[in-house]
Amino acid sequence: MRHLLSLILICIFLLSSCEDRKTHPVQFYYWKSKTRIGETEKQFFEQLGATRLYLRLFDVDIQKGIPQPQAAIRSFDAKALPAEYIPVVFITNRTFTHISVTDTDKLAKDVFALVRKIMSDNQLGDPEEIQIDCDWTATTKDRFFRFLDTFRTVSGKKTTCTLRLHQVKYRDETGVPPADKVYLMAYATSSPVENDGKNSILDLTLLKDYLGDIGNYPLDFDVALPLYSWAVVTNHLGRTKLINGVTKEELPDKIYRKTDEHSFELQEDTFLRGIYLNRGFRIRVEHISPELLQEAKDFLSKKINKRYNYIYYHLDSLFLPRFSPEDLQ
Repeated sequence: MRHLLSLILICIFLLSSCEDRKTHPVQFYYWKSKTRIGETEKQFFEQLGATRLYLRLFDVDIQKGIPQPQAAIRSFDAKALPAEYIPVVFITNRTFTHISVTDTDKLAKDVFALVRKIMSDNQLGDPEEIQIDCDWTATTKDRFFRFLDTFRTVSGKKTTCTLRLHQVKYRDETGVPPADKVYLMAYATSSPVENDGKNSILDLTLLKDYLGDIGNYPLDFDVALPLYSWAVVTNHLGRTKLINGVTKEELPDKIYRKTDEHSFELQEDTFLRGIYLNRGFRIRVEHISPELLQEAKDFLSKKINKRYNYIYYHLDSLFLPRFSPEDLQ
């Protein structure tokens, strides 16, 4: 009888442990102006059971003192994926530093008009949700928050926005946005130009510091996680440039002399992903490994006691083959 009781308790413990390891639905961002959904993108989207693609339509930035759309998405094949398309608009923070509070009302109307046109022109459907991506600060929060309020009224849509790490840790200063939902960007932990030895895409120590209180954030949220990599190139004048998608494996020893685990120095002039680089330029490669991604997910799972989606940045064959579908579940 005692052995039977022990067996029952073990089974209960195992079932409880499995319940604790909650599964999270997977969705994706798509962040390209020149669009192409290939077989790799389709395979990962379908194998992971994704149903929504967060599709960046255009950016907004200041030009000659006036907010202007930039890098609008080119024609997108709505039949490329079995997806619900959620439009995303990126607005630079400096846009809100250059316009008045009342100008935000016109900006909201203009942004919604262009969203509606692009969605209609590409037969992407009538979305229930529109996401605004902006790295607002304490000095721009009033204008950005008014923009969100006006946008919801003008569009009649569920209005959501992104949430960066500093906006979680310092929310007393940056405020809580008047959004229906936020999307926690659990990456971009520091600036790639600082060259402080940390992985600027995702540094776990910084992530844990900034998200120590994430479980108490007052709005509903999903979690965005990174899949991308890049090379941070520094020239002779100390100026830096990012080259997207670079991995250490494509830097041959003959041309790239390794100076530490992630850094290299060019031994001769060469091209890297179509960009001409000179001898003596320094390169630091930053990437996301499956192991680092899992550590971040384990930390978030312990901190957040609710159901949430993972939204991976982003659906691109340049990065996806480094992971298995199991890595992303």
